[in-house]
Amino acid sequence: MKVHTTNYEIAFIAIADDCPTSIGEIPPMKGDKKTIAAIQFEILKKNPYKYTSDDVLFQVFAEKNDLTENELVEAREAYFSKGQACFRASPLTKRYGWGVHHNAEGKIAIYGCESEEYEKFMNDDSIKVYKAMRSSR
Repeated sequence: MKVHTTNYEIAFIAIADDCPTSIGEIPPMKGDKKTIAAIQFEILKKNPYKYTSDDVLFQVFAEKNDLTENELVEAREAYFSKGQACFRASPLTKRYGWGVHHNAEGKIAIYGCESEEYEKFMNDDSIKVYKAMRSSR
């Protein structure tokens, strides 16, 4: 079975051109449930450069689907047997103003679009910069 990945190395995903905010915003809850953006934000804010993009996206999938510890290995294989949307399609980069930096090991951290670090990544010629996907055509 082919394994797909969403990981980048030495790359930065900048916010979408049509992102409605000019600062990194904390994603809200939807009632008493965490949204995908809220789960991604929580993981990345507490653990910068601890996880890869694949790790975070699968953790969100596992949490949203209430997977048990015993189901994780098999579910992860099945999840990445199909191509998955990367952080270019994440609500963090499209809606909430967070850029995603991928280091040399593929581990990620988020930076608000108003931050000095965000600006540094945008202007660093040694880093490949990708734009998040637009929400509208």
